[in-house]
Amino acid sequence: MNQRDKLIVKYARDLETKFGIQPDMVLLKKITVGLGPSIYNRDSGNISSSEEGEIERVKQKFLIEKLQLEPEDGLDVIHDILSTYGRTHRTKYRAVVYYLLVKHFGKESLYL
Repeated sequence: MNQRDKLIVKYARDLETKFGIQPDMVLLKKITVGLGPSIYNRDSGNISSSEEGEIERVKQKFLIEKLQLEPEDGLDVIHDILSTYGRTHRTKYRAVVYYLLVKHFGKESLYL
């Protein structure tokens, strides 16, 4: 099993244990592949819930530019996901957050 596949297993485990959902593994893999080599870097592969600038980047770069949502959409959803992930849980995988955003907004067709 290569490094990316090991990370996808971790992401799926987080979705199951922290969010109580059985992930669509094809979609999860495509989102992970779409993140490119950033998943291998601890800093870029995770999202810091304590940095408002980081959350704003997720909104701008992912929700608005990638998912083509309106600027007023999504900030509350991002905060809800990060809150459910757990404020004390240091590792909040970017791929998991993006997966949940894609599912929430019904944008799976952008990846499939």
